[in-house]
Amino acid sequence: MNQPSTGTWSPTSWQQKLAAQQPVYDDPQELTAVVGKLGMLPPLVTSWEIDKLRGFLAEAAAGNAFLLQGGDCSENLDDCGTESIVRNLKVLMQMSLVLAFSSMKRVVRVGRFAGQYAKPRSSDTETRDGVTLPVYRGDIVNRSGFTPTERRPDPELLLRGYERAALTLNFIRALCSGGFADLHHPENWELGFMNESHNLLQFQRYKEMVGRIGDSLRFMEAVHNVAFSQLSTVDVFTSHEGLHLLYEQAQTRPVPRRTGYFNLSTHFPWIGERTRQLDGAHIEYFRGIKNPIGVKVGPSMKPDDLLRLMDVLHPENEPGRLTLIHRFGADKIAGVLPDLIQAVQRSGKTVLWCCDPMHGNTVSTDGGVKTRNYDTIVREITSAFSIHRGLGSILGGIHLELTGDDVTECVGGARGLKATDLGRAYKSVVDPRLNHEQAMEIAFLISEQLSGGRTGA
Repeated sequence: MNQPSTGTWSPTSWQQKLAAQQPVYDDPQELTAVVGKLGMLPPLVTSWEIDKLRGFLAEAAAGNAFLLQGGDCSENLDDCGTESIVRNLKVLMQMSLVLAFSSMKRVVRVGRFAGQYAKPRSSDTETRDGVTLPVYRGDIVNRSGFTPTERRPDPELLLRGYERAALTLNFIRALCSGGFADLHHPENWELGFMNESHNLLQFQRYKEMVGRIGDSLRFMEAVHNVAFSQLSTVDVFTSHEGLHLLYEQAQTRPVPRRTGYFNLSTHFPWIGERTRQLDGAHIEYFRGIKNPIGVKVGPSMKPDDLLRLMDVLHPENEPGRLTLIHRFGADKIAGVLPDLIQAVQRSGKTVLWCCDPMHGNTVSTDGGVKTRNYDTIVREITSAFSIHRGLGSILGGIHLELTGDDVTECVGGARGLKATDLGRAYKSVVDPRLNHEQAMEIAFLISEQLSGGRTGA
């Protein structure tokens, strides 16, 4: 394995390395012009928001908070609308309420939105009926329709992605600083189809929890004769895979009264399983930014490779800097995770461990439809908690692909969705997501793990 660079870093030094999973544009001058425009546009997030998140992630690594990271597998530019944004935010709010109530810990809400527009793919091309075109790489690169025009990597889509991310963030900030996020009124977070859920017991359990929280707040405010106004707002941070390096580069800049460079397109970028080559361009780019960062860790990761990766990305052992998002699959986690945990423990470095039970458990039906089985997802989650607990480690987060839409993309769950149900409401063009009902089931499962089975709800 070639050694990573440890020399002078800049937002463009990654260009001297081999960059995996990058689109090939047919007009370099057009691409250069678009990247230049992106670099002149205002930042999407601020350095102080990034620093705040780093502090919260440090708490999670110490076991004093829990990271809830969730959202779409790949955002579509055309879905940047009021209802879609609100539904996804409601799911995060509901799940965080369940987790906070049971664990009595801060829940750090991080959405896979406002930038999750690019996706890694296993092949550069796709062939249908003898016609071969560039593979769909997400709406920031090209379109999912199968025509030469739609599949052409279009630099202008980088600007469209920035614009949609800005619109999404603006709306989310307004919601989270206003009455929508008020803990006195969590009924605002209910989805229209909740009371029609097939899991009536779960719905009743959630409603009971909401009632108990409301009673507690009213009691405390009566005793102290003061309204807890700080409970009317919440923090919601953004994350996306930092896959398209020119997009990330364009929004990477120094900020006043702080040292170093910040990626101001998102609070929390992560490196995917396919792009974490130690001598590759993504590691080179990520080593220099001041954001807290995540790295997807799959079954091919060896303990020595993980230690070298931490030496490059986490040399100063700054709490909250590095999150390891493990994604092995339910059948492989027990054979891989323990050695990695023990390697990190021997290093003496502090990381936040987060479980991604989605990507290692993707399968295809006999008809070729990608899906995930709820029971398999649950099995990886419970195994992860057990392994960490047994080794004296802390599992401090969960990373889920989910949606507030009433989709049928993952089989199983309380509704007992089967492969034959997938066609009824399968909307994802890339990976299957948990629907609201399945996501809430997992929230209650995690709450039991965090509270040792004593949720009280």
